[in-house]
Amino acid sequence: MEQIKPEIAERIIKLEEKFKNSGQDMGSYLDGLLYDKYLTYWDYISLDTLLSLQNTKTHFPDEEIFVTYHQITELYFKLIIHEQKQIIESTDLTAAFFIEKVNRLNRYFRILINSFDVMIKGMDRDQFLKFRMALLPASGFQSAQFRMIEIYSTPLEHLIPFASRKNFNSTFPIEDLYHNLYWKKGGIDLATGEKTLTLKQFELRYTHRFLRIANEVKGNTIYHKYLDLPEEVRNDQSLIDGLRTFDVNANVNWLLMHMGAAHRYLNKDKVTIAATGGTNWKDFLPPSFQKNSFFPNLWSQEEFDNWGKEWVNHMFNKDK
Repeated sequence: MEQIKPEIAERIIKLEEKFKNSGQDMGSYLDGLLYDKYLTYWDYISLDTLLSLQNTKTHFPDEEIFVTYHQITELYFKLIIHEQKQIIESTDLTAAFFIEKVNRLNRYFRILINSFDVMIKGMDRDQFLKFRMALLPASGFQSAQFRMIEIYSTPLEHLIPFASRKNFNSTFPIEDLYHNLYWKKGGIDLATGEKTLTLKQFELRYTHRFLRIANEVKGNTIYHKYLDLPEEVRNDQSLIDGLRTFDVNANVNWLLMHMGAAHRYLNKDKVTIAATGGTNWKDFLPPSFQKNSFFPNLWSQEEFDNWGKEWVNHMFNKDK
């Protein structure tokens, strides 16, 4: 019998110690290795299951593009939240760690923003205007993960509609702040002033989760983690630039991509088609109207006054 190499024997001893703590002997685990099948790529990523999830509601071919891209978006949102949680849960936050995580956040958003041509130019307009009617009252407005990204990023008082933001501050109860968040205005029926079914469904499904997360991260969002850093770390220009880029990616560029899609599909011959859920995208989507910022302390007043305005003015002037 061939003699076991010393480096293999050393690993076996370490494995035996590890398995001892599990309550099972090493022999049982070795049997498992003997009986286990070799892992394949398609099994590891559950490829067959993944490719079975694009369930369209109509016969229009381009609906598959629509549902697939939204699923891809939600997977990237999951990765963004994964990085945010690591920042928030860190008990010894260093500049290097913070910068690396923020760079990852921006990388994920950059991929989403750069790929949004799939939505803006990659579908037939006539098909979209037809298959979208089979999706009512579902709407991208109901992306819970994007709302979680906002909650993890900044205190709720920064997410109040701009016109009334000065009337709220961190001393207000979480529940009061939550019920006044800017995005709730997007779920109000323009004709009746009542909550749309889209908003009612969304609140019923996610309000408790949103409130739980908001209470968990109260005083401990990405915004707070930055403020709690030592002054020399807060002044690290790479960190400041990364946070500013994240702010613009989430609160300007990502919204502008949606504006571009809405402009292509829902605006023609100076007639605006309402977005799914009964919202008016021209009032709700433009970042220059919302002026949301995760890190308002990192911007000058002039920068904030011109928040996303140049692009919106350019697009709307084309309609006149």
